[in-house]
Amino acid sequence: MNNTSMPILSKLSRHMHIKPTSFIISAIFLCMTATTQAAKLPPNMVQIPAGEYVIGSNKTDDKNQQKEFGFIEPLFVDEHPLHTVKIPAFLIDKYEVTNAQFKKFVLATNHPAPTGWVQNGYNVSEKRLASFRLDFLRRVASEYFLLDMDTTAMSHKQLLKELLKIQRAQDNLPVMSVTWSDAKKYCTWLKKRLPTENEWEIAARGKQGYEYPWGDVFDIKKTNGGQANDKLADRNQDNPIAPVGSYPQDKSPFGVMDMAGNVSEWVDDWYQPYAGSTYRSKYYGTTEKVIRGSSASVGHYALAMFFRTALRAHMAPDKVSEDLGFRCAK
Repeated sequence: MNNTSMPILSKLSRHMHIKPTSFIISAIFLCMTATTQAAKLPPNMVQIPAGEYVIGSNKTDDKNQQKEFGFIEPLFVDEHPLHTVKIPAFLIDKYEVTNAQFKKFVLATNHPAPTGWVQNGYNVSEKRLASFRLDFLRRVASEYFLLDMDTTAMSHKQLLKELLKIQRAQDNLPVMSVTWSDAKKYCTWLKKRLPTENEWEIAARGKQGYEYPWGDVFDIKKTNGGQANDKLADRNQDNPIAPVGSYPQDKSPFGVMDMAGNVSEWVDDWYQPYAGSTYRSKYYGTTEKVIRGSSASVGHYALAMFFRTALRAHMAPDKVSEDLGFRCAK
């Protein structure tokens, strides 16, 4: 211990009526306990502490954007009223569930693959691809993988290598085109669950109750909204979704990633009004599940309102969308 730190410890110990040695031992014990607790966390999960948190908003459509942009439902009113909730500690995935992770579930359980995989060839295993005759493999490369290469001069080995390269490039994309039930079954398979709506919002807003995961000022460059000036999202205009964690500034105060954009996410709850709400929606009840977060599919409609942490959307649980995924909680 250096000469400058001992006086500080001594002053603290005298004030607290403990010996410096006891203070040091206690500090070491607390550090070891914190390290042990962190080590016990499941991989790529973030712990959200118990406490009281802000949910919803009292925001109003002062600019009449509903009319300006032709939205069917009124803006913000299903977020009313701004209120606080008290919750126990929980864990939530740092990232959205990826294609590669969901593929392990599909292969282990024979669960149906997402429809998008059937269309782009991601559902076909390496073993199956390797078993195809060369003429059929060329057809698969053209019609499903959309391989933009002259395959007529390629050997079976060369062609297989290119197709597997395409599949690997999709591994770290968030899984999409899954129903609410698909998402729930995956989380259950891992002995996890879907986050509640409140848990999702708390993980996104932090104790500060931020408007956006990174703070209260909107900046489209911090997230993937499919904006035309974004080189990463622009790499494929047919599918502007980026690998999870590609936007390091789309990070909540707790360190949870991609909660503003990239893909929207299923949560556990039915779409219901908050306690004290005066707004009534024909969709309230037990027919539609809540969806949280925005996606890259909004493109040139990347308005700030879509990326707010309090934003609520909804859809029937048996429906799928090309920009809708999920993450798990525990």
